[in-house]
Amino acid sequence: MAERVTQKAKRQAAPARTGGRSAKTGKKQNSVAQRAALERERDELQAQLGEARARIVKLEQARDEAVNRIDWAIDSLHNVLESEA
Repeated sequence: MAERVTQKAKRQAAPARTGGRSAKTGKKQNSVAQRAALERERDELQAQLGEARARIVKLEQARDEAVNRIDWAIDSLHNVLESEA
């Protein structure tokens, strides 16, 4: 004898459609936002690099002045020692 089916199998819902335009537009907006963020980060890094280079120049000038003062002090001490001899 044939068995009766008491419950019908439930069908799965069809996947929600995403319009071709909205998916592409979302990707474009995402890539535009990412590009803008990367450009901001690049600009910030370039500004930091400029500041670091300026600081390096100042530090090199300070070092050169310190070396010149040390040389001057050593020369002065040599002159004092030579004049006493």
